[in-house]
Amino acid sequence: MCGLLAFFSARGDAGAHRDAISSALECLHHRGPDETGVEVVADASGHFADAVFAHKRLAIIDVASSQEPLAYANGRYLLTFNGEIYNYIELREQLIREFGAEFATQGDGEVIVAGYHYWGEAVLKRLRGMFAFVIWDREQRRAFAARDYFGIKPLHYLQTADGVYLASEKKALLPFSAAANTGDAGIDTANLSHYLTLQYVPEPGTLHRGINRIGSGESLTWSAAEGARVRRWYRPVFHPGPVDDPQKLYDRIRETLRESVRMHMRSDVPVGSFLSSGIDSTAVVALAREFNPNILTFTVGYDVPGYSEIDVAQDSARHLGVTTIPTKIGPQDMIDALPKIVWHLDDPVADPALVPLYFVAKKAAEHVTVVLSGEGADEFFGGYTIYREPLSLNAVNSLPDSMQKGLRAVSKVIPQGVKGKSFLERGTTPIEERYYGNARMFTEEEKRQLLRRYDPSVRYTDVTAPIYAEVPELDDVTKMQYVDLYTWLRGDILVKADRISMAHSLEVRVPFLDREVFEVASIIPVDLKLPPRSDATKYAMRQALMDVVPPPIVNRRKLGFPTPTRVWLRGEMYEWARHVLATSGAGELLDLSYAMRLLEEHKREEADHSRKVWTVLIFCIWHAIFVERSLDPGIQRNQSALLTKPVVGSMVS
Repeated sequence: MCGLLAFFSARGDAGAHRDAISSALECLHHRGPDETGVEVVADASGHFADAVFAHKRLAIIDVASSQEPLAYANGRYLLTFNGEIYNYIELREQLIREFGAEFATQGDGEVIVAGYHYWGEAVLKRLRGMFAFVIWDREQRRAFAARDYFGIKPLHYLQTADGVYLASEKKALLPFSAAANTGDAGIDTANLSHYLTLQYVPEPGTLHRGINRIGSGESLTWSAAEGARVRRWYRPVFHPGPVDDPQKLYDRIRETLRESVRMHMRSDVPVGSFLSSGIDSTAVVALAREFNPNILTFTVGYDVPGYSEIDVAQDSARHLGVTTIPTKIGPQDMIDALPKIVWHLDDPVADPALVPLYFVAKKAAEHVTVVLSGEGADEFFGGYTIYREPLSLNAVNSLPDSMQKGLRAVSKVIPQGVKGKSFLERGTTPIEERYYGNARMFTEEEKRQLLRRYDPSVRYTDVTAPIYAEVPELDDVTKMQYVDLYTWLRGDILVKADRISMAHSLEVRVPFLDREVFEVASIIPVDLKLPPRSDATKYAMRQALMDVVPPPIVNRRKLGFPTPTRVWLRGEMYEWARHVLATSGAGELLDLSYAMRLLEEHKREEADHSRKVWTVLIFCIWHAIFVERSLDPGIQRNQSALLTKPVVGSMVS
């Protein structure tokens, strides 16, 4: 694991940028406190300084070696890499067997660059893991960067007249971005609008114009002559169909998950696991303890009735025979941590679950370097309750178009709040217009009131329409899963998993988000994900884990790190929220008096506006840190081992 920052010069003068790169690297220290490396790279002739490679290393595998940038093929290639390749041992053996490949380390990074040397870009589909990496070919003077199948590990890029910059986090690119130095004028207002709808900024953009993300399953190539080109190398394909023997499917699901957990436990440092009240994390722990009976688990909760998962997690831990270490947090803990959390996020994510995750990751980092987690199970296996909506609406949306048109007209004359109005509206609205992910914050009408410069041409369909267009053949439930893979999963779930864990120099591994697990999940028919005449979700997965997970958990609904923000914004956090809105400098972008009215209505219990108010509060904190620069998030750093080398190649710095 590491935080990477690389620069490739369009002019062959990379050495002149070394100090600026080295300085910017320090904001990634949390991603790799074990080692620091900054190297200037010459071309094969030694006449030009083509690149600067900088990294912060968190040593997980081959701790004593595998320093980066890692050279291969007599220095032709250099690699910097963030992530883990779980099948690196098997790939190493294959490369030795087929090509006589030689290796100088025992790490997984060298397998990537050796595979690139022998297989070219086809190496990507052989990798099993989470990764974001950059390779420089000194002979061809060409950069190749790629991101994993589902977007577990981040990779940002910025192209300027000087060349191209790539980094694990956006904040490392801000010193080189003109947009970052123009205040509100540098903000991508379309993505701000999307944030207010979705509660996150959708890929590939960011809130700073010009800084983008390489998408999940995408790669980037760059040369001085051609600039940056991004292409997709992987697209997940769902192909659900009839199943003759469901039990065989359940057995395959269970054994595939077991193998994925086994692979994800490969490490030279201690591995623990998060444990909540739901089946996903409990299944991971249950399978992990087969390989390490002494695995430590970590959970989080509150002293607010109905929100804490600690009691259920402790019951599961006792049933499984493992130790769980609980953490409790209160409203002041949340207030104090938010500036740090928002700084680590780069762009605002208005998911309150970020806060408990921050504290449980902090506790875990006191005991282990790696934790397993249950992200991805809902998107792969059909775990969200909203996925049942197409089934409940089938009586309407299966009618002929003419009848649906008539029912739509009827719904418009039914008064707001009258039973049946919403059902008819949703049932006569195509899934492509109705569903845009799990989070639905502000409506278009609400954004007209909130945004100072509302643009009606910016709609959520700008994000989702291209995704729907790729899967016209799928049923509506599976379309929703596919949309979530490209929106909710990588925009919210994986951003918070990566940024919040790495804030504590903790590596989170996600065994459900494995290519082999997806292959079996992709064939499950709708009736085995969401059986009719039932409110169950992830049915096939639950059946597969019936003898693995404690019986009380198998059919328990997932809480998903719930937070009592609804309660606290009416009580302990109310004055804090008022102060944030009253003093924010984001008023040129948002009508904060409108947000204040929402807070007051929430306080008086006239409505539950907690998620909307939270969305504005998180943006105000983000704006204070990254635009106004009036809020110090209080990030501290400990010096790591410094392994700086002047130049790779024959050039002398």
